[in-house]
Amino acid sequence: MSAPRTRTAFFISDGTGITAETLGHSLLTQFPDVKFRQARIPFVDDLDKAIECARQIREAGKRDGVRPIVFSTLVNPETVAGLRQADALFIDLFEQFIGPLESELEVRSNHAVGRFHGIAESSDYKARIEAINYAMAHDDGVSSDGELADADVILVGVSRSGKTPTSLYLAMQFGVKAANYPLIPEDFERNKLPGELHHHRKKLFGLTIAPERLSQIRQERRANSHYASYENCIYEIDAAQKLMRRENIPWLDSTAKSIEEISATIMQAIRLNKPAY
Repeated sequence: MSAPRTRTAFFISDGTGITAETLGHSLLTQFPDVKFRQARIPFVDDLDKAIECARQIREAGKRDGVRPIVFSTLVNPETVAGLRQADALFIDLFEQFIGPLESELEVRSNHAVGRFHGIAESSDYKARIEAINYAMAHDDGVSSDGELADADVILVGVSRSGKTPTSLYLAMQFGVKAANYPLIPEDFERNKLPGELHHHRKKLFGLTIAPERLSQIRQERRANSHYASYENCIYEIDAAQKLMRRENIPWLDSTAKSIEEISATIMQAIRLNKPAY
């Protein structure tokens, strides 16, 4: 049986392209046996740029020997027409949703290009930037008791269990102020949480990870060290889980979960009703 062809998938938008890529990628993951080469092309906001995109799509089709798939969130009819000069499977994500919404709401959409351009002036955007700054300033236990009072959630767990990327994702996607605190051997020897965390117990959420995966991650950081050894990873994870159980801290295993899944679970667990951006 011949190997499957690699097929190019384009995510094209008059804005950042994040919406097209997120929705398109969610659909492509339903076809795990198909190999995709993915390309995001943002800021396609005039006819010339659309025509250039069409050229790239045609080239990809010739190279792959099969027509590309194009996920688009373009709203200007002229740029849409320019893009469709190429031979591809076009999935117009706005067209799929705007029409039914117009029908249901009994009002025409304004089809405005780049509706996110004014977001930098919104209070939500400013809150998100503030949350990102907070997450970066309160990483790896760099927090005083008073500063932790401003946190929406405090992530705890052994070093390299996923606390930092989760904190940043919560900030960027939900505007959540997330601090993170590593549990270290000294905490296990004392058999209790660091003192500053006791005043904020209701904000605590734990992350754990499989020792095999933790050792692999740590080896990339500090190869052949005691810190990265499989035996030490087993010890730290076991001690951290016992500590979290004793302190009644909710926690989850991050090993096989995406940042999106981890963050959604945390949002639900701490009952934060903040919109995704």
